[in-house]
Amino acid sequence: MTVVPRTSALSHANASGTGCADRPVIVEHGQREVFCGLTSIIWLHRKIQDAFFLVVGSRTCAHLIQSAAGVMIFAEPRFATAIIDERDLAGLADVNEELDRVVAQLLSRRPDIRMLFLVGSCPSEVIKLDLPRAAQRLSRTHAPAVKILSYSGSGIETTFTQGEDACLTALVNELPQETDAAIPSLLVVGSLAEVVEDQLNRLFASLGTFDVAFLPPRKAEALPAVGPNTRFLLAQPFLTDTARALTERGGRHLPASFPLGARGTTDWLHAAAQAFDVPDAHFRDVTRAGEERAKRALEPHRFRLAGKSVFFFPDSQLEIPLARFLSEELGMVPLEVGSPYLNRRIMAAEIDRLPASVQLSEGQDVDRQLDRCKAAKPDLVVCGLGLANPLEAQGLTTKWSIELLFAPTQGYDQAGDLAALFSRPFERRARLEVPGCN
Repeated sequence: MTVVPRTSALSHANASGTGCADRPVIVEHGQREVFCGLTSIIWLHRKIQDAFFLVVGSRTCAHLIQSAAGVMIFAEPRFATAIIDERDLAGLADVNEELDRVVAQLLSRRPDIRMLFLVGSCPSEVIKLDLPRAAQRLSRTHAPAVKILSYSGSGIETTFTQGEDACLTALVNELPQETDAAIPSLLVVGSLAEVVEDQLNRLFASLGTFDVAFLPPRKAEALPAVGPNTRFLLAQPFLTDTARALTERGGRHLPASFPLGARGTTDWLHAAAQAFDVPDAHFRDVTRAGEERAKRALEPHRFRLAGKSVFFFPDSQLEIPLARFLSEELGMVPLEVGSPYLNRRIMAAEIDRLPASVQLSEGQDVDRQLDRCKAAKPDLVVCGLGLANPLEAQGLTTKWSIELLFAPTQGYDQAGDLAALFSRPFERRARLEVPGCN
């Protein structure tokens, strides 16, 4: 073993009192075109600044992560791959002994690490390597300097954003128990760019005096407490297992739209304001300037995008909130909105605001969905990298869905940047169609 730089059981329960339960959904169980959960390490390792992600996998796993993080090749990243090689597979070496040696070598080289994640992969799961037990054993060895956790980033049955869900679920199990039951607190759940987190923190501070924490935190020792007085908002729509784990610890989920665009951000913030009895007049005073600023930033993109149709292939579980944003705030026409997994309870506020004409789909049979896409002839297709070039070759305009995870998109001040991600493909095609234009 050398070093080189789960399926979430998503609930299909209907949200009571909403119309989303009546929406027809195409459910498919065929070939899929998605990245695996290891890809989420690319944004997670930037978020938790003293954590390290050690993938226990193959050279293919290493190449995937290095390719996805190619822009960081000149920096020393906080992730690596412990490669399961032929000696491990043939039983000529004890894989657990090799893993212990690799972890000791890593921690001696990087004394700044305070939290180490052992990340399972397809190869480690195929050979039945018990990473949770290995994490417990290594935690005893390296405590108290380093906390060692494990989760699965395997792509056998999951899509790439579920890697974050599995990681945060592992973190929830380590959160301290709430001690002061008299003080309510808000927990914002989901990885956000630091600039977005700072902006939201200022808004929450202006709204009221309730405590606000973020999961994941920027430092491993800053794990927030959770208990019966914890209210939590999901900043990302793919955190079903994390939400379930927080609920089991006593937290209460605040249903809301997701903070994409001007209206989405206002509705998301309003869910917190209502939970903490913030007067509506004060809420409007705090949010009015940001919402108006976001609407002004959206106007030039609305001029370009209004009336254009869009087709979403399933990739990240962001598809439904993005379709709501494009339809409601930019005037686009969603035709089909595919999602790898559909949690009706978490998505209820978003689904209710989609046009009645939208076809929802869950899972994927890629050949059938390609046929539906070609028949629909959308103006824009949002899809994974593996489908984008073939569709472009057939004359369709595409948007790489993975960019929507790597770019800061939440909140008022990012609304214009989010809209630009959808208008740029049209600008690119327009330039390419002008003779003599490079």
